[in-house]
Order: sequence, then structure tokens, then C-alpha cells
Amino acid sequence: MTTAQLIIGIIMILISLIIIAVVLIQQGRRSGLGAISGGADTFLSKSKARTVDAVLARWTKYIAILFFVLAIVAN
Repeated sequence: MTTAQLIIGIIMILISLIIIAVVLIQQGRRSGLGAISGGADTFLSKSKARTVDAVLARWTKYIAILFFVLAIVAN
């Protein structure tokens, strides 16, 4: 195992842990649909949640692309 393979392997492990964390931070698509799941949300809290979810979704895509590029480079 060369030094480059070791470095790419460590980076891939770190990126995979970051992907897991970002996906777990995101809210589910069905959150807040039912009346049982939690009271009335204000308009501002809904729009804020959407922007945070949009940023997290965008970061998930970028990190996943980086992961796949590194996997291709490693091989």
C-alpha cells in the first residue's frame, strides 16, 4: 500500500462519516405533515427549515460526488 492510497483511504473514511452526519441532520420529508406530530408552525419557521434542508441537501450532493470521484481515483 503506497502513501497515496493510504491518504486517499483516510480521506474517503472521513468523507463517508461526513455524509452520514449530514444525512442524519436533515429532517425527514414527512416531518410536520400530521397534526399529532407537533403544534402549529409559523410561516417563518417553515421557510427557515426549508432553507436549512436545502443547504444540507446541496451539501450532501457535493460530498457524495467528491466521494465517488475519490473512489474512481483510488482505483
